[in-house]
Amino acid sequence: QVQFVESGGGLVQPGGSLRLSCRASGFTFGAYAMNWYRQPPGKERELVARISATAGRTYADSVKGRFAISRDNGKSTVYLQMNSLKPEDTAVYYCNVGEEWGRNYWGQGTQVTVSL
Repeated sequence: QVQFVESGGGLVQPGGSLRLSCRASGFTFGAYAMNWYRQPPGKERELVARISATAGRTYADSVKGRFAISRDNGKSTVYLQMNSLKPEDTAVYYCNVGEEWGRNYWGQGTQVTVSL
């Protein structure tokens, strides 16, 4: 079955960095775009970054120039390098396939907290 397992979150000070990983399974990973989402406390889930099957990348305006998405098809893994972190980046981060059917499958997410 389709599964997403996110990891790499934690507590970091403003200005710090984290690298998130997401291992996917249950579908042909290399054939699909992959997305990173986040859900801040008390808010809706939002799209943060997307990488196409051919490695084209798009970002939310709020993270442009600070976050970088990448993928390793051999490991069925997508990454999110997060630099210059701000308190407003605090959220639970999720990955998912870039298709509507992916909305039926969510991992547990990984908590990112940016605070002094």
